[in-house]
Amino acid sequence: MAMPQLGDSNFHRSVVLMLEHGDGGSMGLVINRGAPLTLGELARGQSMKVASERTQQPVFVGGPVEAHRGFLLHDEESVPEKHVILPGLFLSVTLDALSLLLENPRPRLRFCLGYAGWGPGQLEREMATGSWLFAEAAVDAVLEGDASRLWGDTLRGMGVDPAMLMVGKGLN
Repeated sequence: MAMPQLGDSNFHRSVVLMLEHGDGGSMGLVINRGAPLTLGELARGQSMKVASERTQQPVFVGGPVEAHRGFLLHDEESVPEKHVILPGLFLSVTLDALSLLLENPRPRLRFCLGYAGWGPGQLEREMATGSWLFAEAAVDAVLEGDASRLWGDTLRGMGVDPAMLMVGKGLN
């Protein structure tokens, strides 16, 4: 989770679900920043069918990198193309998976455009300066959490009062 001292407007009060972290860098999806687009509008733009229950669901800005690329977080085990993120949480990146999930109103999903990326060692340096706070991911929060409250709710769940966070210099 982005701390106030991060100072990058792309990540103000962002909750990022980390998908990959290693010597080559890191990749994640911002899961609490709505885009000015709904799943219904996205489906129409791709000539896809969409369940009426999904038409007003928001699309999310997953990060500033490759903003045209889609990432679909969901809980539907029957989707052939999927990568396990956590038990019960999957990532799909194909139009076939998107089409299948848009038509079905049952699976929980969060669709993100773009992703957040860090070069080798960059995220570790930012964490050392206090720009990020680590929390364990929870499937329900990722797929159902109220995006506007997710940052504060996650902090409060860790016993941190968001009002007490101050912008300051991190430890070196």
